[in-house]
Amino acid sequence: MAMGDLSEPTGLHAPASPRMAQLVDDFDWSSTPLGPRSDWPAELQTFVRHILESSFPAAIVWGKGLVTIYNDGFKPILGKKPEALGRSFADIWAEAWGDIGPIADRAFAGDATYIEDFPLVINRMGEPEQAWFTFCYSPLRLGDGSVAGFIDTVVETTSTVRARADLSVVNQELSHRLKNTLALVQSIAAQTLKGVEPKEAVGAFRERIVALGKAHDVLLAEGWSSVPLGEVARQTLEPLDGLFQISIEGPPISIGSRATLTLSLVLHELATNAAKYGALSVPDGCVDLHWTVEDKVLQLRWRERDGPHVQAPTHSGFGSRLIERGFGPSSQVSRRFGSSGFEMEIIVPTQELLS
Repeated sequence: MAMGDLSEPTGLHAPASPRMAQLVDDFDWSSTPLGPRSDWPAELQTFVRHILESSFPAAIVWGKGLVTIYNDGFKPILGKKPEALGRSFADIWAEAWGDIGPIADRAFAGDATYIEDFPLVINRMGEPEQAWFTFCYSPLRLGDGSVAGFIDTVVETTSTVRARADLSVVNQELSHRLKNTLALVQSIAAQTLKGVEPKEAVGAFRERIVALGKAHDVLLAEGWSSVPLGEVARQTLEPLDGLFQISIEGPPISIGSRATLTLSLVLHELATNAAKYGALSVPDGCVDLHWTVEDKVLQLRWRERDGPHVQAPTHSGFGSRLIERGFGPSSQVSRRFGSSGFEMEIIVPTQELLS
C-alpha cells in the first residue's frame, strides 16, 4: 500500500494471529441478521473457521444483510475504517459500492469473479485514495446447493501498480533521451564527416543509427526484456519495404536485448544491400525471411528471388562483416551469390539469443 503507516499484506506468508478468532467468539451476533452463533448453519461455521485459520486476507459476506466476517489478514485492507465485524459489506465499502456491488450480485447469483489490479477509490484513512486490488468473489453454498453468501479473497496491489507506472515513466524518459542522443550522434557525424568522401558512407552511418533507434523502440515496448523476433523483423524491414516485396514468416521465439540490436542491424544491412543491388532494386523482386526452431537451434534464412544476377563483393565492408558475424562466435553464417539471387543463412543456439 502506498499510504501512511499501512503496508501491503504479505499474503500466505503473513504470521497467523488469534485476534479475529477471539473477536468473532466474543461478538454479539444476535444483534445481526445472522442471529446467535449457535443457530448458524454448519456450512457457515465451517467457512468461518476456514478463513480464521488462514493467513491469506479473506472476508465472508453472508445473507441478504451482507453481514461481514473477516480474518486478521483482511484487517490491513480496512485501514482505519470503523470496526467492520458484523456490519453490512455494502456499508463498509459504501464509497466503492457502485463498482463492487455488481460483482457481489454476480457472486450471489452463483458466478465467481476474479479480477487483477482492479482500481478503486476508497476511504480508509479519513480521505479518498486511489488503490488497486486483485481479488476473487466466490459463491458460498449451503448443503442444498443454494448460494447463501460469498468469500472475498484479496491482495492489495497498489504499490505494484504504482511501481509499474513509475517504471513506465522512467522508460519513456529513457527512450526520449536515447532518441535525442542518437539524433545528436547523427548531427555530430554529419558535421564531422561533412567533407568525407564518399557521401554514401555518411548516409549509411546515419541509417544504421536509425535502425538502432527502431530496435530500442521495440525493446521499450516490451519493457527491455525479451521481445518477439518477428516483431523486431517487422519493425526493421517495413520502412524499407515500400513496394511490399518482403515476406516474413516463422514460429514465435523471443530474443534478448543484445540479440535484438544485432538482428536489427543485420536485417537493415541485408535490406539496404537488396535495395541497391538485389531483389529490392527491381519491382518484381521478392525477399523471403523465414526462420525455424528445432532442438533449441534457430535457423534463419534470407532469400532473394526474381532480382538481378548478383556476385560476391570484391571487398568486405562494415555491412558485410556485420552480416558474417551473425549473432556472435556461436553463429554459423553462410552466404550464396548467384543468378537466382542472394541467400544467407544463420544457425545459432537459441540460448545465445537470450542476452
